[in-house]
Amino acid sequence: MIRKTFVPLLLLLAVALPIAPTTAIGDTLDDLLAETQKARGAEAAANAAREKEFLANRDQQQQMVEEAQAKWNAAKARSDQLSSSFDTNEVTLADLETKLKAREGNLGELFGVTRQVAGDSAAIVFNSLTSAQFPGRDQFFIKLAKAKALPNITEFEDLAFELLREITESGRVVRWNNEIVTAEGEKESTEVVRIGGFIAMAGDRYLAYNPTLGTFSVLPRQPSGELRDAAIELTEAKSGYTRAFVDPSRGVLLALYVQRPNVMERIEKGEEVGYVIILVGVIGLVCSIYQLFYLILVRRRVTRQLANLDTPTRDNPLGRVLATFRGDAETLEDDVEVVELRISEAVLREVPPVERFQAFLRLAVAAGPLLGLIGTVIGMIITFQSITESGSSDPKLMAAGIGQAMIATVLGLGIAIPLLFINAGLSTLSRAIVQVLDEQSNGLLAEHIERKAGDTAVRGGPRV
Repeated sequence: MIRKTFVPLLLLLAVALPIAPTTAIGDTLDDLLAETQKARGAEAAANAAREKEFLANRDQQQQMVEEAQAKWNAAKARSDQLSSSFDTNEVTLADLETKLKAREGNLGELFGVTRQVAGDSAAIVFNSLTSAQFPGRDQFFIKLAKAKALPNITEFEDLAFELLREITESGRVVRWNNEIVTAEGEKESTEVVRIGGFIAMAGDRYLAYNPTLGTFSVLPRQPSGELRDAAIELTEAKSGYTRAFVDPSRGVLLALYVQRPNVMERIEKGEEVGYVIILVGVIGLVCSIYQLFYLILVRRRVTRQLANLDTPTRDNPLGRVLATFRGDAETLEDDVEVVELRISEAVLREVPPVERFQAFLRLAVAAGPLLGLIGTVIGMIITFQSITESGSSDPKLMAAGIGQAMIATVLGLGIAIPLLFINAGLSTLSRAIVQVLDEQSNGLLAEHIERKAGDTAVRGGPRV
């Protein structure tokens, strides 16, 4: 085949190339043939090597497949064995659980009740004031409430002990040294007095329990003086009985109570109208007190003058009226009508000091509710304005305006009602004094008429 291929090629080369000697052409073909055979041999050797390598790899792959198949068979056998063992264990476990429930009897119900009691008590103990003295108790209740197995005898005993201690401590008054947090945020070690699980105090300061931190903190705003005095008495008491205030809600009512505004804060909520109302009330009160002492003094002097009508003194209204007509006889008028007018003049002169400030008090009584009404209207305007600006009817936004309205109303009624009673009392005292002046003035007039009639009879009767 090689010759058939190369002979035409050589013929073509012989035509195209210059003719060479015959010996050179023969050497070239032999060499070419030798090279061709050599290349063929090298190729055959390479193919043989590749075939050998392929066969070797095939045997190796076959061995690996056989090993993998053996492992898979072993794993499958192990899986079948484990599955069979699992099914057997499931049946055994079900039998054991049935036997366990049968043997537990009431213990299963006891376990459920124990978990429920522990869960319910965990929140109570967590928020209890006694936990500040005995910390960490809530963790025991939480652990018992989340338990998956039946508690042992020790855990049952601990549960009963903690419940009994909580009940016992709720009825005791205890004092111990504990660390508290002041209103400034600083820690302070001091003696704490606890009344059961209801309230705690340190000196005259009432404390609030922080269950998260497990510590007491001083209330930022303390209650009124009466409660603080009671706290001092209880703190300083060593034996016997003393008064104390107890919060049955365990701190909720106390926290709400201390937020109540005092008198000055309520007055400040009334703003300008409230100050005007108070000013009117104070002026009326000062005037009424001054007039009250004045009337009491005048009444005592008038009473003393009634016991001695023949000797009038000018330190009281009655004495001045009597002194007007019981002086020199030459200064007395003879005409009865003139005498009556003079007596009326003397009485009327004494009435204004006696009835002083009563008109202003009546004005204050009438003006107090009207000023309160003005404050009410202003407060409602503020309320409606806050609703309009916020676009909602949040009670917290409305509270300021409504509070101002109510405070102004209370202040107006607060000055009107007392001044009304005070004015009534002053009017009663003044009318009593004026009544005495009227009685004695009429007596003076009657005495003057009798004396005039006696003088006429002595002179022989009236002339016609």
